[in-house]
Amino acid sequence: MAIATADNSSLIANEDLFKAINAGVESCLTMCDSSVKCVGMSTIPTRDTGEVTGMIGVHGQVSGFITVNMAEHVARKAIGGLLQDEFEKLTSQVVDGVGEMTNIIAGGVKNVLSNTPWAFSNVTVPSVIIGQNYQIAYATGLEYLSVTFEQPNEETLLLDDRLLKVAISLIRL
Repeated sequence: MAIATADNSSLIANEDLFKAINAGVESCLTMCDSSVKCVGMSTIPTRDTGEVTGMIGVHGQVSGFITVNMAEHVARKAIGGLLQDEFEKLTSQVVDGVGEMTNIIAGGVKNVLSNTPWAFSNVTVPSVIIGQNYQIAYATGLEYLSVTFEQPNEETLLLDDRLLKVAISLIRL
């Protein structure tokens, strides 16, 4: 998939990975009684702006990981929808829920990629990082794609408070 940039060069994103991320996010957010719209993508790793990040390892024909980074407000709203509850602050239930969202998204990605060269058969137990200003070091040779989604929410003033970003980094074995 080629995307034109401001200087008319093109950014090449792996279409299989893009479709898989979109399908995984759509499936998960439907379960969370929520919605998002795709607002951007990058083939170059950038710093995550959200306060809560789920991370899950994948392996099979490929090896790598999937990260699901989101603003605290997005996490509370999505997990509230999933559990049919309301959360005013980050709680252990919300953190566990972000791990489950990461698992659901990874499962959706796995299903879409099953008949592609990017198929993987196993996932690890998800981990959740709370906080900002961390960096992930990526090995050279990885196929990387990050897709950014915005959750419509009138309660938030800042764009960063409405963002969910899913990134996948894989290397063929």
